[in-house]
Amino acid sequence: DAVFAVLDSSVEIEAFVTDGDRVSAGEVFARVDGPAEVLLAAERTALNLLQHLSGIATLTRAFVEAVAGTRAQIVDTRKTLPGLRMLQKYAVVVGGGRNHRFGLDDGILIKDNHIALAGSVRTAVERARKYAGHMHKIEVEVSNMDDLREALEARADIILLDNMSPEMVREAVRVVRERAPEVLVEASGGITLENVRAYAEAGVDFISIGALTHSAPAADISMKLTTL
Repeated sequence: DAVFAVLDSSVEIEAFVTDGDRVSAGEVFARVDGPAEVLLAAERTALNLLQHLSGIATLTRAFVEAVAGTRAQIVDTRKTLPGLRMLQKYAVVVGGGRNHRFGLDDGILIKDNHIALAGSVRTAVERARKYAGHMHKIEVEVSNMDDLREALEARADIILLDNMSPEMVREAVRVVRERAPEVLVEASGGITLENVRAYAEAGVDFISIGALTHSAPAADISMKLTTL
């Protein structure tokens, strides 16, 4: 609506579906009434946004369906386009996924560069907890079993298993459940529609996928004009 309203507030839009509904090929799901010159001027921008966001929702739905029946929830990342983060993350939710952080202030995620600067996983967690206070959960990204054990010893709240194989993830989950069953486990890195089920069946709580927002194929949507 906003794209057309910028050019002409008198343009009327009637939607035949709601966000999250499935749309079949060839199905007409909206009608736009207004001056032809306005519709043509807004067409490309409106379609670009609609195709992109619908593509995100569609890809997210595919991942959600691929892990159905497991405990795993599909979440996005901050790998979004400048200026479009809110819309892209909304599209993920429409597709059945969940949002990870919107920004750095939403939660503490200690990654490899933070660990490198701090000198160790334990030091990074201790420093973060010192400044964060008791209201913030601390998530630690690990890529091997040694760092995983150190993160658990440092009492991290969430463990992010980065670029591990499904087999490694399964073993990591076993260690977490035995040592700290209250800790949540997230998997990320190299996860596709072809292998996401294996990661979900490894027992993780969350699977974060950057491709949802940075690589989703655009949906094939067009606007056809008719005269009244």
